[in-house]
Amino acid sequence: NVDLEKMVDTTDEWIRSRTGICERRVAEPGTTTSDLAYEAAAEALKQAKLDAKDLELLIVATTTPDMLFPSTSCLVQQRLGATSAVCFDLSAACSGSVFAMITAQQYLLTGRYRNALVVGAEVLSGFIDWTDRSTCILFGDGAGACVMAPVDRGGILASDMGADGSASDLLYMPGGGSKHPPSHQSVDQRLHFLRMNGTEVFKVAVRRMAESAKRVIEQAKIPPEHVLQQAWDFVTLIHTEDCTRRYTICNVICIM
Repeated sequence: NVDLEKMVDTTDEWIRSRTGICERRVAEPGTTTSDLAYEAAAEALKQAKLDAKDLELLIVATTTPDMLFPSTSCLVQQRLGATSAVCFDLSAACSGSVFAMITAQQYLLTGRYRNALVVGAEVLSGFIDWTDRSTCILFGDGAGACVMAPVDRGGILASDMGADGSASDLLYMPGGGSKHPPSHQSVDQRLHFLRMNGTEVFKVAVRRMAESAKRVIEQAKIPPEHVLQQAWDFVTLIHTEDCTRRYTICNVICIM
């Protein structure tokens, strides 16, 4: 936060009080999404005591792939030596890791695959306008991974997925796709930077997060007061406090 004070009109206190964020990680120049994804994937396989050659499904959730194709998952597969794994990327922004885990779960439940490696990885720092206070204080770079396999008890007790295309203009990056392919003009217009309407994103996120959390708790048949921990992706301190205050999901330890 202190570094950002020197770059934009903000303060450490302002950032902390509104987001709960003290610091964020930024990858070294030249570091790619597949670099971070590989490190997380290798560590997950090591902890799971699963040889890469025995891996059957690999999903990488990312909105910042190394390139449009081949998929980042293919690049990770090659570095891992997971020659038997079916692999593909999944793009669902902040919900990507959760969507990827639920997708992998379906393949495991049907018996199509016996194990799966799910990786969530982003190098968003290259797509952030570091002069825009509304976005540069929020985003960073990182990766996480988990190995999934069928279990007799426990596992994913319930899940909830959704989408709302009507809010597509609230958080987006206009350049780089078929609508605005890379060009001198798109660069000059700064179309390759993330754009966000923070106020409206907050309204939608609070409502959707709370609704989804209540649905998944009901599906799992667990009383809200028995939930001991929440883990949210792309939320701020204000998001979680507002969700708890408005909808009384559960006032518990929260990981962001």
